[in-house]
Amino acid sequence: MPSHSDEEEDKPCRACSDFKSWAKMQHKTKSSSPNQPTQHKDCPLDKDELGRSTWGFLHSMASYFPEKPTMLQCADMTKFFNIFAQFYPCEPCALDFQEDIKKNPPKTKSRDELAKWLCERHNTVNVKLGKPEFDCSKVHERWRDGWLDGSCD
Repeated sequence: MPSHSDEEEDKPCRACSDFKSWAKMQHKTKSSSPNQPTQHKDCPLDKDELGRSTWGFLHSMASYFPEKPTMLQCADMTKFFNIFAQFYPCEPCALDFQEDIKKNPPKTKSRDELAKWLCERHNTVNVKLGKPEFDCSKVHERWRDGWLDGSCD
């Protein structure tokens, strides 16, 4: 009988896979849609959902960071990103982010500097995933103030 840790090693990591890939690894099919598995809202997040939620949280946090942070706030935010990178649930993503922030340490001297730094980190991931890059001049519109066209009002 395998130990608990052996079972965990054999079980695919949901936080490291998108839902379709995870479902295939589980050899499960959904009768409601055989070509596209659907996920219930109360299930653990897959890699894509976790990524979207995490980026949303991080960008929001950066856009609400003080305009003129104290030295302690700057140091704490730097610590946060380093600790965050160690504990992110998707191990390949965490290792990749750890490498990225070693090369590009957090910039925390102001709200704008942090938001731009984080946007650049996100765009690094977008490029690796073949996704479009985000216009970093619009981070506060997207994550704090709402779009200038009023569509968020």
